[in-house]
Amino acid sequence: MTKKQLALQAVEALKREYPDAICSLDYPDPLQLLISVRLSAQCTDARVNLVTPALFARFPTLEAFCEGTEEEIGELIHSCGFWRAKAKDILGACRMIKDEFGGKVPDNMEDLLKLPGVGRKTANLVLGDVYGKPAVVTDTHCIRIAGRLGLTANTAPEKVEKDLWAVLPPEESNNFCHRLVLHGRAVCTARKAFCENCCMAGFCRKAGVGPNGEKLLGKKGAGRK
Repeated sequence: MTKKQLALQAVEALKREYPDAICSLDYPDPLQLLISVRLSAQCTDARVNLVTPALFARFPTLEAFCEGTEEEIGELIHSCGFWRAKAKDILGACRMIKDEFGGKVPDNMEDLLKLPGVGRKTANLVLGDVYGKPAVVTDTHCIRIAGRLGLTANTAPEKVEKDLWAVLPPEESNNFCHRLVLHGRAVCTARKAFCENCCMAGFCRKAGVGPNGEKLLGKKGAGRK
């Protein structure tokens, strides 16, 4: 079976298992998604969803954020961790969107990557969820499960993204990544793969997974079929 064939099987299995492929972050507009993703770095989406209602109530618009301060933003996002860097990036991104992009969150990778605190993961999420463009969001769940499936031998996000672009149908890519997050939380977790409950058990190569679903370290089991 080629990697493209493997990817198509994974796409179809996950579509049946998780028909509603939705982002786990709560947001009503592009700017709030951009900010929420920045807050989610080294923080759970659940925690971000608890923090953002008060943040967006205090700063409901781009203009409100631009008139704020790092200290004000920081107070409201403190529990997300690394709040000083995140507050600086949020304020910087908002002011750049206002001054350089006409008040609109950019709809292309090149311009999104110019914004403070925005990497390819964030940019792809915005492009896919907001603008409906093909996107591959390589978060930790995506990297882990794509590796276990045998779709990539890489762990660096950009390399995994490149590998997945090569095998996924573009129109399925964004939702596929959302479904990997759902599957990674419910079944194929970081510490253990519950293969007996997995919709992909019949074709997954289980790279890096032991006979009882435990995560193998280093090279051990890396080539397991």
